[in-house]
Amino acid sequence: MSLKNSPQYYHEVLKRIPPQAFPEFEDSEMQTRVWGRRWGVHDDVGPMKMVLVHRPGDEIARMTADKYDAGVEAIIDDAEQWYWRREAPPDLNKMQSEHDAMTSALQAEGVEVVYLNDCSPKDPKAMFVRDNGIVLNGGVIIARMGPVGKDTGTGRRGEEAFVTLKLAELGMPILRTIHGSGLFEGGSFAFIDKKTAAIGLSYRQNEEAARQIEEVLAVQGITLIRVALTGHSLHLDGSFTMVDEKMALVNSTRLPYWFLDLLKERKIHTIEVHHADNPMAVNCLVVRPGKVIFPINNGEGTAERMTKAGIDIVPIDYSECQCNGGSIHCSTLPLIREAS
Repeated sequence: MSLKNSPQYYHEVLKRIPPQAFPEFEDSEMQTRVWGRRWGVHDDVGPMKMVLVHRPGDEIARMTADKYDAGVEAIIDDAEQWYWRREAPPDLNKMQSEHDAMTSALQAEGVEVVYLNDCSPKDPKAMFVRDNGIVLNGGVIIARMGPVGKDTGTGRRGEEAFVTLKLAELGMPILRTIHGSGLFEGGSFAFIDKKTAAIGLSYRQNEEAARQIEEVLAVQGITLIRVALTGHSLHLDGSFTMVDEKMALVNSTRLPYWFLDLLKERKIHTIEVHHADNPMAVNCLVVRPGKVIFPINNGEGTAERMTKAGIDIVPIDYSECQCNGGSIHCSTLPLIREAS
């Protein structure tokens, strides 16, 4: 019997074509070879190179004055699962102008801005792309949104599909998708440093999602810290944002004492949001270590404290967009950052 007709054939051939576990998936050269470029981030402050945004569009028109509820001082729709924090309906032109100012500030820093053009016409929260993913070194974990409307296409559940399709079009690796009963929105994830991350557990983020995220982080040697947020607080980025490698902007009224102590133990200097300012001031965006796009409409006190601490501020007005319940950090999903 010839070799090719024997059971030994594939053993002889395949031992000459060995698989290679190393370099690892996240290796820069391997990422470029397989996925076209190095994807992901190492932390939250490295120089940003690519970011995903969704410019608010016709979906905003669903927020009409007839749905104003004086009891909560907001335009709100329980069936469709959205709210607008004001009695007057949105001014779409102003929202777009503010969003354009944000993307112009990003482009001025050399950041490639990628637009997510598709979204559900029934989802006026689609501009807050941050919540759809957790970007790590080498790829992204797709989140699983909490609000589910009564009708098809309402609520935030479903944004994940539009974002997944866009990232696949770009060629970005999907490391995992939160599934089963897991609930998680990306605004509640933050790097403290390259080997430590924090997640805010709340009304919108549960332990099952934390377990799934932890599995992915463990492969990269990253420790996950769980932070229980207060009341109906939604996301960690409403109380904590790293603004430099050893500096964070915090709203301590929404953070447990032990987390503030942990930052101190790690020699991370904290800048407290000024008491006279809108707490939304914490929801800013780092474009490179020590340089931040900042929602100046929330007050000057916090900006002055940051400037005094050596942080370079790029001020923009984001007041109309913030009525939708989020700010600059919420409106951006960094896809690539260089190591800081």
